[in-house]
This record gives sequence, structure tokens and C-alpha cells, in this order.
Amino acid sequence: MSQRPGKFHKKARDSLPLPRKAFIDLLLAPTILPPDALFTPFDDSATDYPLPEKFSFPLGYHPHPLGLRAAEMLQSHLENQQEWQHNFGLSNDTDNVIGKMFGVLVVRTEQNEIGYLAAFSGKLAGGNHHAKFVPPIFDGVAKGGFVNAGMTELGRINEEIRMLAEEKDESRETQIRDLKEMRKKHSVSLQKEIFDQYHFLNQAGDRKSLRTIFSDASYKNPPAGAGECAAPKLLQYAFQHRMKPLALAEFWWGMSPKSDFWKHGHFYPACREKCAPILAHMLAGMEIEVEANAF
Repeated sequence: MSQRPGKFHKKARDSLPLPRKAFIDLLLAPTILPPDALFTPFDDSATDYPLPEKFSFPLGYHPHPLGLRAAEMLQSHLENQQEWQHNFGLSNDTDNVIGKMFGVLVVRTEQNEIGYLAAFSGKLAGGNHHAKFVPPIFDGVAKGGFVNAGMTELGRINEEIRMLAEEKDESRETQIRDLKEMRKKHSVSLQKEIFDQYHFLNQAGDRKSLRTIFSDASYKNPPAGAGECAAPKLLQYAFQHRMKPLALAEFWWGMSPKSDFWKHGHFYPACREKCAPILAHMLAGMEIEVEANAF
């Protein structure tokens, strides 16, 4: 990991509205959430760091110390878990390497516990659901769902086009063109239906659709993969379960795609293209501690 949290000066701790003893009591309180909840309480190592007075939302590469501590705990889990296999490119196995962006959200629960939630962008080990990680906002790979049926239909059209093309018969050209047009329309329709499944909350409980969010931000259509990043997943789960977001941190784990620059274990701000319009809605009304008002 490239950064470790440094201890805050005693005066900084003493200036917090929450007394140090009360903060320590919150961190060390016994877990009262259901055992299957996706909330991870901090261990006593986190008592050296103060709670942020405003939501800590890093636009650069320096998360709040509690966000760093949560990231350390999650990275330890990634290094030691045995429940799933995903090739991050950290071993000698060079086949199907896929690095991944992970996020942690430090939260306070309704029971006044302090801990964190964890999420990954997209899918992990081919799936959307894994222990310790919040679920997707919409599960597009759910068994029996319309996405799988739609992709199957696209595959059928592609296969029909391939078979006709192999005949090398000019009389088939019109049929092939019609099939390609059908494929395009089906693909656009399927993508719109997928977008329509995404609705995002904010702390006031206001709900907004993905297409409305990006339309308001002057996008013709949402970019592919919008809503699948870690930050929206984390905030959605926190708002659904009445948790107060305190600090966010996102880091890259594994090898970077050749087209990108991400480095293993380094921290990064939320992406602008896919996340900025969504987060502008989800963070509305919250006091935010950032270097500049980017959203």
C-alpha cells in the first residue's frame, strides 16, 4: 500500500466536537448489527484518528486517515480470503488478468457504531455478490433476468449473421443488412432497459433515475457501466440502511489495463465521466470536505 495514515496531533483531536473517550467507546462498542450485515466495525487501531467533521470526499489521492485504515483492513482481506478466485495479475499467472478498483466508505450506524462498507467496481470473480461487499444497485447477471435473455438473443442474431456471411452468397446481403439493423435496435433497446433499472438515493431519500441524472448533466445517454463503480454502490447501501457516510477512499488492486495508468495499491478519486453526475445527486445536501467544489 502506498500510503499509511499518520497520527493526528493531540490538539486536532481535542478540538473535535466528539470527545476522545466517546469516540473510542463508539469504535470499540460490541457489534449490534445482524451477523450477516455487510458492515465491518473498526478494531482498536482506529482510535488514534478523529472522525471527520464533514464528509471526507477526496478529489485527489489523500483520503482521510480512517479511510486509509479501512482500506488497509480490506486489502488484508483481499490478500488472505479463500472464498473466491480472481486473477489480479499479482502472481505469475498472466492469463485473464483483470485489476480492479475497490472502495471503502467509513460510516456511523444508527446504533452509533463506527466502521466501514466495502465495494468493487463492476463484477469480481465473475459475480456481483461476495461476502463483505455491498450488492450492486442493479444485478444484471441475476439468473432468469432480462439481461441474460437479451444477450442470448443478441448471440443468436450474431450467429445467424455469421452463418449467412460464410455462404458468400450475394443474394443474402439484404438479409444480412436487415439482421444487422435488428441487432442494433435490439442492443439499443436492451441498453435503455438496463439504464432504467438504476435509481439512486441521497441522504434526504430523494430518488433519481440514471437517465434523468445524465440528461440533467447534458449527456445524450449515460456512459456504459454508469452506476457500477464503487462509490455509488457504497452510498446507496449506506442510505438504504440509514448509515451516515463519514469518509470515502478508493484504490486500485492488481495490474492496470494497458490503456490506463492505475498503480497497484494507490488511491484515486472517483471518475468524472461515469461518477460525477451520479455523485452530484447522491451527495446533495451533505457537508463535504474537499479541496474544491468539483461536483
